[in-house]
Amino acid sequence: MCGIVGYIGNLEKKDLIIGGLRELEYRGYDSAGFSVLSHGELHAFKAVGKLINLEQKSKDFSSSGFGVAIGHTRWATHGKPTEANAHPHSADFSHVVHNGIIENHRELREKLECMGHRFLSQTDTEVIVHLFEEYLKECGDALRAFEMSVAELKGAYAILLITQKEPNKIFYAKNASPLIVGRGKEGVFFASSDAPLIGWADEVSYLEDGSVGVMDLENFESVGQISKLSQDRSYAQKDGFRYFMEKEIYEQHAVLLESMMGRIHEGRVELEFENLGFWDGVDEITICACGTSYHAGMVGKYLLERYGKIKTNVVIASEFRYATPILKDHELFIAISQSGETLDTLEAVKYVKKSGLKTLAICNVDNSSIVRECDEVLLTRAGIEKGVASTKAFATQVMVLWLLSVFLGGKRGVLSVQEIDEHIQAMIGSAKKTEVCSKLHDRIKRLSKRYLHGHGFFFIGRDVFYPLALESALKLKEISYLHAEGYPSGEMKHGPIALADSELFTVALMPQHLLYEKIKSNVEELSARDATICAVSSQEFDGADDMLYIQPCKHYMEEFFSMMVALQLFALEVAVRVGSDVDMPRNLAKSVTVE
Repeated sequence: MCGIVGYIGNLEKKDLIIGGLRELEYRGYDSAGFSVLSHGELHAFKAVGKLINLEQKSKDFSSSGFGVAIGHTRWATHGKPTEANAHPHSADFSHVVHNGIIENHRELREKLECMGHRFLSQTDTEVIVHLFEEYLKECGDALRAFEMSVAELKGAYAILLITQKEPNKIFYAKNASPLIVGRGKEGVFFASSDAPLIGWADEVSYLEDGSVGVMDLENFESVGQISKLSQDRSYAQKDGFRYFMEKEIYEQHAVLLESMMGRIHEGRVELEFENLGFWDGVDEITICACGTSYHAGMVGKYLLERYGKIKTNVVIASEFRYATPILKDHELFIAISQSGETLDTLEAVKYVKKSGLKTLAICNVDNSSIVRECDEVLLTRAGIEKGVASTKAFATQVMVLWLLSVFLGGKRGVLSVQEIDEHIQAMIGSAKKTEVCSKLHDRIKRLSKRYLHGHGFFFIGRDVFYPLALESALKLKEISYLHAEGYPSGEMKHGPIALADSELFTVALMPQHLLYEKIKSNVEELSARDATICAVSSQEFDGADDMLYIQPCKHYMEEFFSMMVALQLFALEVAVRVGSDVDMPRNLAKSVTVE
């Protein structure tokens, strides 16, 4: 999840581009860069880290008169945050910036290298500009060469390209990544969201998937579907949502697809590891994490044992080191963290490394402390998460663990080719199920007003829906400050049912495709004791006081992701009703760097 900006006009281009990138820095801050094409000359500046580093590096540069410019702030998906991997990427006479993932970049790179092209980065993006220049040699027409290049790309992309062969133009393409073009008195502007355009553009076009073209000062009308641009900057940063948390819940279907890109190919799950023998000898896994990441790890245990047929333990990082754990020679230690800076988890990694264990990070931030400490990494690719209460990071952690379990099932010969393909279809279906239905959200808004009193919440479920119950209870207590607990539904009769009365709200996770009859009988026990039941299911449950209907699903993991979204929205709307600060709940921080 990166941010891109572009400009055609007479203003000072460096200042305008850096100003636009500042509005997009929430989309990525591993590195940043920009290119200016003016008076026939290309100038590029790149820097690792925050934008201030790019400003410092380019402080002596200015560009007067007409020109074109593109800029990029990066959230690493291919290659570590280095200047070489920062955008823009270049070939002989063209520069490009790109947001998204090119799934077939390896094949394209190999083809281009055979033609004599030299690559300077580890990124997928660099193939775009080399492909363009190769086709331009072949056909002699820049727009045609760009169209031919885009036609070869598989994956998600928002692309801006400038070239000395057409010095007054910006070439653009969009598929599954946001890209907006706007026009104002001072020229034509591109950006990944509204915010950088406010104050500059009066009217905009939100480009649709499949858009490929070229823009100059004269042909803005050619893009079609032009509308007026709102001038509310804070509203634009949230893409029109009330809260960043709400925006991030709505983004989950897109980031889940991004977490899969390049990892599923023609009925296979392929995960990249620098050490080709990394999995040799591994016959047991320990997952270590805190909070929401711990809940994702609990889901991972079910999936890894069920599909990878590998014994898996899950431990809380803050408890792990002090329990004098028994470590085994053939044990893999997986650390899960959104930020990669969670101190409890980081110290646990350092502890096991002293015993020579192999380590794997599942993380959202490349080049973070945990990623640097671990032997291998699987990035979740959730993008920046500004809401303190994690949503899309949890979703992508679970998806990556699912991918890992199927990858291991194939590698260990316990899943057939057909079974792997069925999982891939279920993964794609699960991502689609997280696309928020407006009717469901409206119903949750109305329903939330009934759940503001009482003496607490039980969230109950079985199997993978038990850690989802834990996570849903955590979301509610984090942002509404109401007491909530998650339980395995079968545990109710072993003590917690003593609390059951009409003032106890029970949110029951009732998947049609996994242990439905078992959980139904557990819920009926609570209903018989007058507990208030809110059932989350795709089918009617007569014992419920309220129903939260999810769409019918084909696989229990589709139900998992559908319920996840519904319960995140439930926590959000209850928190709104009680007047909490949704994005910045009291006493909490986004990255916990103390023990």
